[in-house]
Amino acid sequence: MLESLKENVFKANIMLVEYGLVIFTWGNVSAIDRELGLVVIKPSGVSYRTMTADDMVVVDMDGKVVEGNLRPSSDTPTHLALYRAFEGTGGIVHTHSAYATSWAQAGVDIPNIGTTHADYFHHDIPCTGDMTREQINGNYEWETGAVIIERFRGIDPMHTPGVLVKNHGPFTWGKDPFKAVENAVVLEQVAKMAAVAYAINPALKMNPLLIDKHFGRKHGPGAYYGQK
Repeated sequence: MLESLKENVFKANIMLVEYGLVIFTWGNVSAIDRELGLVVIKPSGVSYRTMTADDMVVVDMDGKVVEGNLRPSSDTPTHLALYRAFEGTGGIVHTHSAYATSWAQAGVDIPNIGTTHADYFHHDIPCTGDMTREQINGNYEWETGAVIIERFRGIDPMHTPGVLVKNHGPFTWGKDPFKAVENAVVLEQVAKMAAVAYAINPALKMNPLLIDKHFGRKHGPGAYYGQK
């Protein structure tokens, strides 16, 4: 079942290792087949060194395992919540990459202060607020998705395809799992550059016209970056 999607999710997970975004088992990638209402996701706690495409787990939108002999990622409910809320999303990535996670632990949005950031994320990369006692002690992973969704009120998730969960780490998404990985790589890089830039000049700001220009030339109706 969904052999091609399982292969893609497996490859996308391996890309996290290749780009240095995960160590041990600190991350996961999923993808959705919206027509079937099924999600493929990395199994929980399985080493990237030994896992195969056949280890990927298929779940329905309620998190029930439809195919697979292993338990799905413990973050599965978060992924499912985001798929339900962000309709254009075809793939989701979660990592604990160092710089993005540092901003998350600090509880601070990553400000849009450079054209690299603006090429991929229209706005500051938002950080969620604190989770309540009830959210932590309840369905924690599902509630993690809920706080992300709440933070995106008034923000287009496809124009700013990433978030920091306070005290936890980053999630990114895209039209497919490979685009979600690309966004995770870029998020980590802009998190690193912002940290260094603010160490040099804490009063940094960026002209909003320049932000709109760089985002629009890749994503707007008049986009002209790259090939047709």
